[in-house]
Amino acid sequence: MLRQIIASLIFASSACIALHGQASPTAERLALIQIGGGLNIVSPDYNPGTIKGYSVYGSFDFSRHFGIEGDVHRATVITPTDIAESSYLLGPRFVITRGRFHPYGKALLGLGTFTFQPVYVNSSSSSSTHKIYAFGGGLDINVKRHLNVRAIDVEYQGWPSFGASGLTPLGITVGAAYKF
Repeated sequence: MLRQIIASLIFASSACIALHGQASPTAERLALIQIGGGLNIVSPDYNPGTIKGYSVYGSFDFSRHFGIEGDVHRATVITPTDIAESSYLLGPRFVITRGRFHPYGKALLGLGTFTFQPVYVNSSSSSSTHKIYAFGGGLDINVKRHLNVRAIDVEYQGWPSFGASGLTPLGITVGAAYKF
């Protein structure tokens, strides 16, 4: 009788291992939404130096690794060379989650506005709008249940229709987001 019980236990435990007897997690998130803002520094590739401003961004990750992101960059606050750049971008992103760290890459399309700000009191500003693209990536860090810190976001933008040779600004953003 004891041999039959021991044999049954060995058979049952080996069957559980063979059949992956652990239950799958039942509570997984369906989607992750975050909305945030930050400060950005842009190297405009038009004049030497940098221009500074702010960004608003949002992302919707519809699976563990894939989602979409929208960015609005307004480099219009500190403009020592009297030029400003604004961009409005949307596109896919790829995320890798490692604990509370979320590195990501993105490819975005949208519109960019380049503005020559008035230098003299009587002069007026002029601006032009262009189709643009951007490639970038960064790192979001989950610091609280509903708070992500965007430790860094780097974006290489291409403005192919700007002038004869185009424009290729590089932007860096840091910020924070509320996570739903």
